[in-house]
Amino acid sequence: MKSSAVRRVRVLLVLSAALALSACGGGGGGGSGGEGPPPLPDPQYLASGSTPFAAGCDGAAPSGVLYTNAEVEPYLAVNPRNPANLIGVWQQDRWSNGGARGLMTGVSFDGGKTWSPRMAPLSRCTGGTVANGGDYARASDPWVTFTPDGTAYQIAISITGVGLAPGSSSAVLVSRSIDGGLTWSDPVTLIRDGEARFNDKESITADPTDARYVYAVWDRLAPDDTAPTWFARTSDGGLTWEPARAIYDPGDTASTLNNQIVVLPDGTLIDFFFRFNTVGNATAVSLNVIRSLDKGLTWSTPIGVAAAQAIGVRDPEAGTPVRDAANLGAIAAGAHGELVVVWQDARFGGGTRDGIAFSRSQDGGLTWSTPARINRDATVQAFTPSVAIRADGIIAVTYYDFRSNTSDAATLPTDYWITRSTDGETWRESRVAGPFDLATAPNAQGLFLGDYQSLVAIGSVFVPFYVATNDRNIGNRTDVFASLVSSAGATAGPKRAQAADVMRAAPAEAMAVTPELRRKLDESAVRTLERRTPGRPSATGDGPALRSGG
Repeated sequence: MKSSAVRRVRVLLVLSAALALSACGGGGGGGSGGEGPPPLPDPQYLASGSTPFAAGCDGAAPSGVLYTNAEVEPYLAVNPRNPANLIGVWQQDRWSNGGARGLMTGVSFDGGKTWSPRMAPLSRCTGGTVANGGDYARASDPWVTFTPDGTAYQIAISITGVGLAPGSSSAVLVSRSIDGGLTWSDPVTLIRDGEARFNDKESITADPTDARYVYAVWDRLAPDDTAPTWFARTSDGGLTWEPARAIYDPGDTASTLNNQIVVLPDGTLIDFFFRFNTVGNATAVSLNVIRSLDKGLTWSTPIGVAAAQAIGVRDPEAGTPVRDAANLGAIAAGAHGELVVVWQDARFGGGTRDGIAFSRSQDGGLTWSTPARINRDATVQAFTPSVAIRADGIIAVTYYDFRSNTSDAATLPTDYWITRSTDGETWRESRVAGPFDLATAPNAQGLFLGDYQSLVAIGSVFVPFYVATNDRNIGNRTDVFASLVSSAGATAGPKRAQAADVMRAAPAEAMAVTPELRRKLDESAVRTLERRTPGRPSATGDGPALRSGG
């Protein structure tokens, strides 16, 4: 285990010993100025450790900057047969120009307090070979899910070479575990393309109503920048997978990204995605869903959720871009058929900064509420939201923001927050972690903790699964943590104690899209697409990178 992370966990364990899991969690805007220390956070536990990868294990000539020991982009799943059994996945040893040397798996059998490292053979560094499904130099976009019978499935984008370039390949691989994540099968290849296509941003979802069905979905990019949504499923518990196929074509000038499937209690499938439509020099982005009533055999036409109006996040002092979740988002389905989506959006600040947008559907995704801001401090940039719904209907959203930031251009103090609501209207916030220095994060076309983080519910407890930096430790820039948030809500810290910790969701007012705002929105959309397929000349001034995937 890494020394700085060990010190942090020892402190956290001392603190958590003073807290019952049912006690109120703390918040904290950080800052000092004689305000006193911030309240104690809910218990946090280190999930990641030192890299297990040997130098050169990917077998490829170095390309880009390798951030050894850097973990980013985590995702978490809970075993419905044993809620103490959690499986977390993340990118291990991130490259600056796309993907990581491999995906690590963390397994817990005590509800997220202790973690054991495991690996699925999804790239060379984690044991992938030509014989077991593919010998790939890098992997990206980790995702994991459990079926109702306790079988786990892990999925990855696995990559060799420079995407869409001669000799390159990209594949969607799935590995299966029947022992709670301790061992993983040789991967099944759902699709494999050479230089003619690039597969990206996949996710996998087990059907909670039928253990035989598991669904995988992703976008498949062509050189002309079109990217339909592709889909594959197993209907026999992973023994076989049906051939992958396109389920939605956005058109000749358009692409999809961020496809995620959730399942309603009646078995209806909802695929949530962002659509990018480029006409001339302008790219419009929108959130959409398509529905399937027959386990994915047929799909509806798209239903619009909202326009996406993110401008992206930067260090306010240094101007360094943050690789956030602009033009990406998250969806969750509740036990009573409700759907909620969250994403970054600048409409609440008149186009000046991104906040956290929330929309809800009570009719299976057919109609959606007006987007509303749910991040507490509207004066600072907020980014990368995750969402989950407890069995009792309580909604939680996690996100990062800069309310603890100072005028020091050399650092970027950042906090991670959770806000909860029983009705989608009134929200109560507490702090999960921070402030930590985001300037220490790996730079992958921006300071990078991941295109997404994760959030699940176990009974009355929410479990954020997230990345934080180890301040100024360039040999161990980031780690993955689990936090057990059992409190009903707490104040937002001493800096904000004069204001109640409860806020009302703030519906967006009409925003005039000026030429300057249109330029910012277009540049944000272009950045998102460039980060998906690095290598093209940058139109945003952030510089090009090699095209090697997310």
